[in-house]
This record gives sequence, C-alpha cells and structure tokens, in this order.
Amino acid sequence: MVYESSYETGRKPFKPDLQRGKWEKPTDFIFACCGLALKLDIFVISYWLYFDMGLFGILPYYFYMAIYMVPLLVIHSFMGQFSSSGFISAFRLSPFFKGMGYISIFLSVAALLYYAIFAVVPLVYILHSLRPTLPWSCEAMAHMKNVSTMCNFNQSDADVISSLAENSSEVMVEYAEVHIPSVLFFKQHFQANVTSLMIEEESVTMSWTMVGLSIIIWGVIAGIFKYCSDAATFGKLLRYMILTTLGIMLLCLVRFLFLPGALDGLVHYVKPHRDGMVVGTFTMVVVVLQAFGSGWGSIMSLASFNDFKTNIMGYSWVIAFGQTLAYILFGMVSFILQHYFQSISVRTYDLFVEANWVLYLSSASAMAEMEFANLWTILYYSMLLIASLVVIITQIFTVLTSLFDEFEMLRAQKERTTFIFIGLLAFFSLPFCTNHGVLFFSAVSVDSLVTYSVMHFMLIMAVLWIYGRERFQRDIEFMLGQPFASWKIFILRFIAPFFLFYTLLMGLWMAFVEHFYVSTPLLIISFILVILPILFIPGYGVYITYENTGTFCNRIRRACRPTDWYPVEMENRQQYEETLGNSDITHQLYEVTEEEVN
Repeated sequence: MVYESSYETGRKPFKPDLQRGKWEKPTDFIFACCGLALKLDIFVISYWLYFDMGLFGILPYYFYMAIYMVPLLVIHSFMGQFSSSGFISAFRLSPFFKGMGYISIFLSVAALLYYAIFAVVPLVYILHSLRPTLPWSCEAMAHMKNVSTMCNFNQSDADVISSLAENSSEVMVEYAEVHIPSVLFFKQHFQANVTSLMIEEESVTMSWTMVGLSIIIWGVIAGIFKYCSDAATFGKLLRYMILTTLGIMLLCLVRFLFLPGALDGLVHYVKPHRDGMVVGTFTMVVVVLQAFGSGWGSIMSLASFNDFKTNIMGYSWVIAFGQTLAYILFGMVSFILQHYFQSISVRTYDLFVEANWVLYLSSASAMAEMEFANLWTILYYSMLLIASLVVIITQIFTVLTSLFDEFEMLRAQKERTTFIFIGLLAFFSLPFCTNHGVLFFSAVSVDSLVTYSVMHFMLIMAVLWIYGRERFQRDIEFMLGQPFASWKIFILRFIAPFFLFYTLLMGLWMAFVEHFYVSTPLLIISFILVILPILFIPGYGVYITYENTGTFCNRIRRACRPTDWYPVEMENRQQYEETLGNSDITHQLYEVTEEEVN
C-alpha cells in the first residue's frame, strides 16, 4: 500500500458506507448546488451588498467567479467526489485540519436554527391569504386611523405642506413616516408598537402563532426525510422544488411588471451606474462566499454522491452561472417593488419601506391591490416557502450525510438519528419566534462571513500547501482525465488569500455595525459562533498531533499526512494505488523517516 493507513497512526480507520447511494441524474448535483443560492438571508441583508447597485453592479461578481470562486468550487467538489464522503471524513486528506469538518457541523446547525424563520414568515402570509379579505389590505386596515399608512395618508395635506414649503422664505421640513400595511400586520403578531420593532432588551415577546407554524414547518421537513432520505429520491425532490421555485418567480416577475413604477424600477436595475459598479467591485467579493451555502462544506457533501468520473470542472461553471441567475431574478423583483412604493409616495412624506425585508414583508401590500390578490399572494409566498425549504433540507441532508460517513455506529440508526436531529433543531429554533429573533438574526448571518473567510483560507492551505499542488493536480487528472491548470493553482495559492483577507475585514466591519445595535446575549452568541470555531480548528490539529508518536516534527508530519485517502470503489482504488506506485512526487511533510518506521 503506497498511502498511509489509519492503523499506522493509532486512529480508528475510515470505513466507507457502500450503501449511501448516488444521484439519480448527474444534473441533480447541479440543481442541489444552485439551490444553495436560495439562502434568502443574502437578500434580506442586501442593503449592505447588492440591490442598490443594479445589474451592472454585479459585473465584478463574474470576475471574482473566474478568479477564485469556481476554482474553490472545484476543490470542494473534488474532496467530496474523490473520497465519497461528507465534510468531516473528507478531511482525512489532511487530518490536522479535520476540525474544519466538525466546525462545519456546528456552523450548519447554527444557520439552521435561525433559517426556519424564512419558512415561517411566508406561511403566515399564505394562511392569511385564504381569508376573503386580506388583513393587510386598505379595507382591513381602515381601523388604524392613528397610524399613517400608504392607505390613509392625506394627499391634499401633503400638497398644502409642499406649497407652503416652496413659498416660505424659511427652511421648512415636514417629515412623517408612512408605513406599509403588510409590515404592520406582521409586527402585530408580537403585540408590539406597530411603528417599530426596536424594542428594549427586556421587552422580549413570543409570537405563539409563529411558534405553531414553526412546528408545522419542522413537521413537514421530518416528513420529507421520512420518504426522501436516500440520495436518488432526495435529488429528484430538490430538482422539482428548484424548478418550481424559478417557474413561480418568473411568473410573479411578469405580473409585477404591470405595477405602477415597475418599469422605472426595471430600467433603473439594468441601467449602468458608475457608482454602483465601483461599489460592486468592493462588495461582490463578499457575495462570492454565499455560493457555498448557509453552512460551510455543503458542496463537499453534495459532490460525494456524484459518480467518480463526474466532470466537476464543467459543472462548477454551470453552478456559478445558475446561482447568478437566482441573484438577478431576486434583484429585479426587489427593484420593482421598491420603485412601486416610491411611485405611490408624495414628495413631503417619506414612505417608510422595510427595505431589508421588502421581499418578505412589504411585498404583500404590493399584491393587495392586484386583481386576484389572494391568488398572487399565495403564489408569491409559496415560492418563498419552497425556496427556504430547499435550503433547510439541503443543509440537513449534508449534515446527516457527514455524520453517517464519519460515525459508523449511526449508520444502523439513520432514521432515529434523523428525527432526533430534526426534533432538536425544532426546539432550539423557537427563540427566533420572538421579536428579537426576527429583528436581530441578520447579525448572526453577517458573522458567518468572518468564519467562512478563515475556513476557506485554511482549506487552501490544507489542499494546495500541505497536501500539495502536485498531488492535488495528480488526483484531479486521475479522477477526471483532465488536468487542473497550473495558473488556477497559482491564483488560489497566492492571489485568492488576499481576497479572503479582504472579505474577512469586510465581515468584521459589518459584524461590528450590526452588533452595535443588538443585545449583549446576541453578542455572546456571536462570539461563540465566530471566535470559538476559529480556535477549535488549530486546537483539534494540536490534539491530533499529540495522539501521534515520535518527535515533535514527526508528530506534525503524521498529523498532516493523508490517511485512508483513496477512492471507495474497488476498481478505482486499485487503479489509484497503481498510479501512486508509479508516481515520483515527494514532499517534506510526507517523507517517512527511520524513526517513524520503528
């Protein structure tokens, strides 16, 4: 045997699960990865990054996509496809960094806890859309005479104020918030002041309606894994869900084009803006990290269900452009809705649109005045519900896959483990059914940018420096029959780290701004989600080093050297052993000294 076995290190050997299955169609991998772009928190925090820039503001995204996003997608896919295992076991490529796999579990679970809100909110509007009169329509909101809404603000009063301001020699400023009825409707679930959710820290209120709907959502998720737990069935389900999401989105987009001000919004979206392109140059590098899902390592686990010869290089480009399409579609809808609300406002009064939640909360009021408003509301929010379910079940699937691959004892109890895991997620996600959970979850989402930047930097170090670029290129060529260009390796080793360092700084700045307005408990939670994972990775590496024998240098070598790193299928494994036996690649970390042998 020409590679090191776990037996030689004293660690438990890796035993592959030969019954884990494959995708029904190779394209199911593409659909699953494109579905990661439906992580709708990127659109909720889009006021940081994207929607003020328009279509041309996204152009720098294509540059970053070619420079390091697609090569990183290839690395993720390579580790999963070559090893046929999830994002824990795949790090037997370099056990020193295996802590990244365990931290990926931690980060994925953290994302799943707050992500349920993206399914609960659409369900709130869907159920209330079944009523004859929409509760956020102007007819239903007529009783709210003490709050200025887009239904009851006085146009003639606004004209008088504007006229006085124009004819007065003194500076006259009149400011009033005109609220969106559908936003006020949602806030009423927390028995809060309808004009604000900025409630004092001690004023935490639970929405029992959202608690009940959250239980329903998790019940639906449990049902999905009851009947679609194998890779082939799960991939088929994702394929249909993603196609349905995009189909409804296109249908709603066409209908939104007939809203007042919609064409102005569309023109503004596609019109080049120099400022937007400049801003995009600095912010799109952050959006690139969103391509890897709401948790870290999802693509590794999804790629592990590919056939060994699947062309992940070509697929990575398709995935990148597919995700970009999702960003563009949601961006167009966001611009149209924003300009619709601007078109019905008046010069003196400021129409207060929940910009960061326009796709979720404000959009219901835009549809309330449509013909067949109930139908369009149900369709639109069904699209958002399906999109959120795609991300949630994909994330759960990748986490469970990684656990079953790493811990052999769980394989015999797959169904029980799955339901226990989903039950725990359902219970611990309930705090996000409070007013603080709805308002402050974005701070936790922004924190992930910090962790993802650090983990991608470590991934590059593990694969292209510790494992070695020669071995990586050899394995890629063996698996696909085509080489991985050396210029891509150069960019990933020497240029991509600078971009990742920049995203780290951006993430730290955004997290600081977000946490400036949030409570102390959330700050503590964010510390746990950011600092502790970063410290755990080298900590686990030190533990692995300590478990080995020999001098300190030899311990480091053994901890970094790949163990049980081979294709799972016997035919491919034998061919790989022959390839390794004929190769003459050496690296200082993999040289076996006489002391080690003894």
